[in-house]
Amino acid sequence: MRVVMSTPVEKMDRPYGKRWAALGVLCLSLLIIVMANTTLTVAAPDMTLDLNLSSADLQWVIDGYTVPYAALMLLLGAIGDKYSRRGALVLGLVVFGVASVAGALSDSSNAVIASRALMGIGAAFVMPATLSLLAATFPRAERAKAITIWTATAGLGIAAGPLVAGALLEKYSWNSSFLINVPIAVLGILGALFLVPPSKAGHSDRLDYIGGLLSVIWVGSLIYMIIEGPHFGWGAAAITAAVVAAVGLVCFVLWELRHPRPVLDVRRFARRAFAGSTLAVALFFLAVFGAFYYLTQHLQFVLGYSPLDTGVRMLPLAGAVFVGGALTALLTPKFGMKVTVALGMAVGTVAIALLTRVDAHSTYGDFVIPLIVLGLAIGLSLSPCTNAIMGSFPEDQLGIGGAVNSTSIELGGSLGIAVLGTVLANTYSDNLADAAAKSAAAGAQIPEKVLGVAQDSVGAGLAVAQQLGAKLGPQQGASFADAVRSAFSDSVAHTSVVGAVVLGIGTVIVAFLLPGRKRSATDAASTAAEGAKGTGPQSEGRESERV
Repeated sequence: MRVVMSTPVEKMDRPYGKRWAALGVLCLSLLIIVMANTTLTVAAPDMTLDLNLSSADLQWVIDGYTVPYAALMLLLGAIGDKYSRRGALVLGLVVFGVASVAGALSDSSNAVIASRALMGIGAAFVMPATLSLLAATFPRAERAKAITIWTATAGLGIAAGPLVAGALLEKYSWNSSFLINVPIAVLGILGALFLVPPSKAGHSDRLDYIGGLLSVIWVGSLIYMIIEGPHFGWGAAAITAAVVAAVGLVCFVLWELRHPRPVLDVRRFARRAFAGSTLAVALFFLAVFGAFYYLTQHLQFVLGYSPLDTGVRMLPLAGAVFVGGALTALLTPKFGMKVTVALGMAVGTVAIALLTRVDAHSTYGDFVIPLIVLGLAIGLSLSPCTNAIMGSFPEDQLGIGGAVNSTSIELGGSLGIAVLGTVLANTYSDNLADAAAKSAAAGAQIPEKVLGVAQDSVGAGLAVAQQLGAKLGPQQGASFADAVRSAFSDSVAHTSVVGAVVLGIGTVIVAFLLPGRKRSATDAASTAAEGAKGTGPQSEGRESERV
């Protein structure tokens, strides 16, 4: 009796019978990759106390995952295409699981940062593999529906991370936020071996390792710059990273234009569907990750919810993503991708704009509608964009397509946290300084050194308020705590204005870039012809069957 699934999907003469079960495995693998970031944001306070982390240590505990994750995806996606997409998935899950155990056992900042970086390497194998295996396993008639489920799972991971972490932290230490990955990774490995058919490219050409290495250099340097500059200042490290990223990008483009089989054919960006979809994904996750960054803080520090309660209150976003995905399946065939994506981005802009009404008196009820609207927007826009990106690549480059989509997500998310996070921090600091000045005028002087600590973050501000209450009396502490919450609430409203403007301008640009239905059909036919030409008769027959 055959146990491990061994028949390559490329050799099947009909669609794989257990493809929906295989999709479940791929979505489970995707889920833990996405949740690895959102669970840690909730576990960070406990980790900080236990490991005595500085603010810089904590920042790199969180972002140590992002740098290798984003930098390696393009190269590892190409390696998966050439040798084995399922092998890349399994290897990535093994690395991710082992690194999670190491993270749980860490007793120092350096150890946990190294573990997070290793988790990022595992994730860089897994993320493009999930999309490439999905696209290889499903016929084109069903691919859009499968990608909608994949996208909804990513949205679920964003919202469910705090819920899972919060539930674990009710009884266990921060280590549990790492250990929870291990049984899920094991299930993913077993499911991949038993249910997901192997798949790889139909050619044996040598990999463009130089192009892959250049992509690692410029993407990694860019992500490092995005993290280092806004958080730690534009010193030598951030400026050097910016220069390396710029030079690396130029060298990458020039090399790829000359290589006979580049790791990424940059000429694809001349295709409006591909360029517009890639930009839309990056812009959307800029807004979503940025908003998620300050919403979770507001729910916990201003409204006083526990990590678990915060996770529960983010669930409307996850449910709305599924509804938005269902609407996409109805709207895209009728109106075309351009209308659906532009509508989704416009709805997302409205969701962020609704958060500009936040103030110190806002309750959770004021956040429910923006969360639901934002979830609908994610479901509406991201599924057709991901489908368009994957459809821009021939069958032998699906791993590259998955890597481009995932890299766009990470670049956008990192920019969102960096840009909107910086606006939030600066506005909060200025607001609190203004409040302190008014208090001083009224005779309640706050020492400058104490104020400086409080201006670092809303969490630090509330800690300072507690200390003031113990030293100067409950009334003084409560008054300063109210000032901290008011300053942060106003900064959330101001940051939302910036986020809405950025996404609104992006909506106009993406709507201009995306082609109409006739042009989209022409691009799809061009990609199909490219795949048939590049992979020989066997792939050509499979492509005609899918179309």
